[in-house]
Amino acid sequence: MPLIPLKIPAGFHRTGTDLDAAGRWRDGSLVRWRDGSLRPIGGWRVNENIASITTNAPRGMHTWESNNGTRYVAAGSYNELFAVVSGGTAYDIAPTDLTAGSESASVNIGYGYGFYGVGAYGTPRPDTGNLSPATTWSLDNWGEYLLACSTADGRILEWQLGTSSKAAVVANAPTNNLGIIVTEERFVFALGAGGNPRKVAFSDREDNTTWTPASTNEAGDIELQTSGQIETAIRTRGQTLILTDVDAHTARYIGPPYVYSFQRVGTSCGIISRRAAADVDMGVFWMGNGGFFRFDGNVVSEIPCAVHDYVFGDLNTSQKSKTWAFTNGQFGEIWWFYCSGSSTEIDRYVAFDYKENHWLIGSLSRTSGASRGVFEYPMLMGQDGAMFDHEVGLSYVDTQTYTVTVASVGGGNRFILDGSNYPAITLKRGYTYVFDQSDGSNSGHPLAFRNASDASYTSGVTTTGTAGSSGAKTTFVVPSDAPASLKYYCTVHGNGMGNNITVIDADGVFAESGPFSMGSGDKIMQVTDLIPDEKTQGDVNIKFKSRFYPNATESTHGPFTPANPTAVRFSGRQIRMRIEGDTPYAAWRVGTMRIDAKAGGRR
Repeated sequence: MPLIPLKIPAGFHRTGTDLDAAGRWRDGSLVRWRDGSLRPIGGWRVNENIASITTNAPRGMHTWESNNGTRYVAAGSYNELFAVVSGGTAYDIAPTDLTAGSESASVNIGYGYGFYGVGAYGTPRPDTGNLSPATTWSLDNWGEYLLACSTADGRILEWQLGTSSKAAVVANAPTNNLGIIVTEERFVFALGAGGNPRKVAFSDREDNTTWTPASTNEAGDIELQTSGQIETAIRTRGQTLILTDVDAHTARYIGPPYVYSFQRVGTSCGIISRRAAADVDMGVFWMGNGGFFRFDGNVVSEIPCAVHDYVFGDLNTSQKSKTWAFTNGQFGEIWWFYCSGSSTEIDRYVAFDYKENHWLIGSLSRTSGASRGVFEYPMLMGQDGAMFDHEVGLSYVDTQTYTVTVASVGGGNRFILDGSNYPAITLKRGYTYVFDQSDGSNSGHPLAFRNASDASYTSGVTTTGTAGSSGAKTTFVVPSDAPASLKYYCTVHGNGMGNNITVIDADGVFAESGPFSMGSGDKIMQVTDLIPDEKTQGDVNIKFKSRFYPNATESTHGPFTPANPTAVRFSGRQIRMRIEGDTPYAAWRVGTMRIDAKAGGRR
């Protein structure tokens, strides 16, 4: 029988049913295509100089260079603002009176909510239709200085690079703002200025302390004619694009007396969050509440999305304010990170390859980042504040640190992990976890692990120092064969100080196709051999899944290690192929696989 090539177009197709994705890639993570071949994305590593800035989830990040070439990173969380010099020293630059916000979106509550007479008198009721978004930061550079504005604090702050000084409030600037941006013409825009969510106020040119309009300056303001509220703004193609939650406007510099011309350029294209837009040579791309959009410098258009159902059908809209975007220009991609439907923190990404016009999906938790440019690699930050260099090497393993303290809870001493009282935790096989016991409260309470039978579990465990002393920690590199259930406990006081550990497989590097069938799918396909097409044979494992009807239970065959040929024997009316990266740190490439198959009967 002639061989059947499984030639699958690049990109994922995740809209409609499984059968709608016939002959396409339907699921995967941490992969991309270049010139038609499937390969893993670049890996990541903890930044050598900036391992961590904060223990909170950053919701805004910016990189820039000073006039003398010194490189800086700034990042803000719901209650912090830090700046880091390229050598690795982090400085807390938040003013002492910074208004703290919310790490996550929360439901507004108010006195008298609901029907009269329902519930206890004076008790606040949750407003399930009105969310207070997670606190985010607008960060930009004003020359070599940093400008910053938190949605919770609302003031425009300026840091003039002094390592012993805090960011100061910009004199005369509006307060109670939603964000800021520095335009290409060197004006500062205050977005949602003065508490008016439709208002844009702008400073005088080259003077961020002059905001009152006069015949001797170019300061001014305007209230946009929009039914929504301003979310963000971004520089693009000689103008500034202002995005609300319902439409899009541009600001073009025209000089005195009007200074700027504002024009609505798109409707029904509101952005999903304040950080969900990115600019590249082809224009501005952003994620909306039900689709993706592009502004090419003239008009707004919706981008057809082959993974629309996957993204918007399983998105936690309550936490949409955490969604953010960054450009991966080396590969012509724009990435959006978001919370899936069952998660309150970012756990997924969707990416658009605007050069080759296809979509990528996957699982990864990153809460802020900056594109390659000022630094050699894209720099992304995790939920715990860890800083990673991306697109470097082929390692896909995070290191997570738990800060351990001991306190009396419920009448006995308990381990407190990152402020939570002896929580049950989930660990991933292959990942590294550091339990930092350097706090003095750990003295006399060494942390260790047991299996479900209470036998000591030491595989992958390294203890450094003595609990309660400086530098004390327990490092756990979770083995690939670790049992599904473990415990953490105190070797002196037993299980009562700790709790259960659930061990799961890490999200791997893989791609899985939609179904293939012969003809109209009425005949059974009998597959006997696979002819692989890969750069280095043996760097991937291959599985096949078969079923006889679209909604029948699938059978899995394999994994198979590719050879020339690879013997496989299975049958079904529909088959799917799954490719998994088998060898860590291997730059595998997969082209067009072929199968030796013949048609069987109809039953």
